[in-house]
Amino acid sequence: MKLQVKFSLYNAVTKIAIILLLGAIILFSLDRLAYNQLDNRLIKKKNKIIENLNDNEIDSLLNKEQSFTDYNILKEEFIVLTDIPDNQKDSTAKVFTEKREIEGDIEVYRILNYKFSYHTNWYNLEIGETMTALQSIKNSIRFYMLIVLVAALLITLVADYTFSNFLLKPFYRIIDKKINLVDDPSHYNYQNIPTSTSDFKILDNSINSLMRKINTLFALEKQFIANVSHELLTPISILSTRFENMLNTPDIPVEHENKIYASLKTLNRLKVIINSLLLISKVENNQYLKTEEISLKQEIDDIYEDLEDRIADKNISYSAELSKDFHFTGNKALIHTLLINIINNAIKYNVEGGAIAITDKTEAEKYILTISDTGSGMSAALVENAFDRFKRGNTEENGFGLGLAIVQSIARFHKIEVDIKSEEHKGTSISLFFLK
Repeated sequence: MKLQVKFSLYNAVTKIAIILLLGAIILFSLDRLAYNQLDNRLIKKKNKIIENLNDNEIDSLLNKEQSFTDYNILKEEFIVLTDIPDNQKDSTAKVFTEKREIEGDIEVYRILNYKFSYHTNWYNLEIGETMTALQSIKNSIRFYMLIVLVAALLITLVADYTFSNFLLKPFYRIIDKKINLVDDPSHYNYQNIPTSTSDFKILDNSINSLMRKINTLFALEKQFIANVSHELLTPISILSTRFENMLNTPDIPVEHENKIYASLKTLNRLKVIINSLLLISKVENNQYLKTEEISLKQEIDDIYEDLEDRIADKNISYSAELSKDFHFTGNKALIHTLLINIINNAIKYNVEGGAIAITDKTEAEKYILTISDTGSGMSAALVENAFDRFKRGNTEENGFGLGLAIVQSIARFHKIEVDIKSEEHKGTSISLFFLK
């Protein structure tokens, strides 16, 4: 999972928890807040009535000519004044909730009860407001609060994702340009990625420093392989010549002749290894030109003519069905080496009476050439290390595991992608992806 997504998820979970906590607090406090608001309104109305009280008002209320205020049609409020015995003690206003029947309708009211004296007479004042309106207000508040919380959550998620994307953009550019897109340390770009984040600057500089060390070691390794290979070819040639001259000696014992043949065979194998290393070194040092027009179909036909006897010796069924003759610019000798290594392995590791199939297809902007065989195949671990030098897929066969390393070096030189799919005892399929 990307760091940006993790940041966004972490912020989202944190904010959801905070919003849920605040929402729960608000919901639990809503009733108390609503009752306090309603009680304050009742007290204000009581104070206003007491301040503006006169004899006519008292007579009207006592005679029950008007039980409701301006909202008498909806019966949301009522005012009741009753005469009570004198000599009452002053009392504070009491607020409570109960059902009342007003003009034939029963409703739940929030009621303020207040005893007071006016011109030596004592009265009991009750002011009530229906709870129906209060419940409607609370439901509306809950609904809009939910909408606000959800909207706030969505806005914060989008804002967090956008901000984290902006914040981590230099990081992903560093990863792409300084690591993912680097195939050859010698072509590495040491220019720093613009960023104002000090941590990313440290990462960028650290990668540059590491790549300088790797580039130095890589160059030394290639130079060492080239130098050693050149130096080894001379004594190998001298030894080969001497052994060949010894074979021309008359009356040489048979046991000595066999040993000389074995030594020549070993020297030839060593010469093949050194030439392969030299080839890889030259390819990786860009010592070849890519200026020739190459026909893949023609190359495959030529290789079949060269290997036809070996294919017939193992009774292998061979088919090369190409839908088009794909042309591209490159180094013809290197492409020939690449293809012959793959087809040669398909023959070497195939079973008696097996099959080799060469097919092609076009996908998007790529031409794909696939060479499949029904040979011994490789395990997943061997496929993963298939391009490592001196690692082999089958130790029972002769060789030193440089064939696929050469294939990989030539493919990189021509910007060709190589993909291997293999299964033990079922065969191997190698696909080459050419840019159109």
